[in-house]
Amino acid sequence: MQLPALGALPVDLFVIVAFVLLVGGVVGSVTPLVPGGILSLAGVVVYWWASGFAEPNVFVLSGLLFVALIAVATDWLAGAVSAKAGGASTRTTVIATVVGLVGLVWGPLGFLLGTAGTVFVMELVDGGEIEESARAAGVTLLGMLTSSVLQILLTAGVLVAMIGVFLL
Repeated sequence: MQLPALGALPVDLFVIVAFVLLVGGVVGSVTPLVPGGILSLAGVVVYWWASGFAEPNVFVLSGLLFVALIAVATDWLAGAVSAKAGGASTRTTVIATVVGLVGLVWGPLGFLLGTAGTVFVMELVDGGEIEESARAAGVTLLGMLTSSVLQILLTAGVLVAMIGVFLL
């Protein structure tokens, strides 16, 4: 469905949907339970489909899909990888992830504090020293916050690149 022209550029309804998904990807990067990387990935694919598989070219498309997939992996794995890097056990990592998800009832802060607090308490209960437990919780928290920044950069990069594809 062709919509009225936007300046000198005709705008297709699916192009609008693609950019809504791409912007949603950036917003989702900082919003818990909103899959920012997946939204960015979907936006690129919808745009590519709407262009008749012509834009972006295969080289650019491959790069954008790779970046979006890195954002997805960062979203899904950052907390667990951070907890393990901080010295937490696998059991602690799994339980902290579940508690963090329950903590979302209180918003992003509940998610962060629930996850890091669980890592601290479980590592302490498992016989860890206070310093070791605090280190594991701190590394987990830092990793989760860093992953959000990385996701924003990745999804914003995909958005900016797609704006360039659209305008050029």
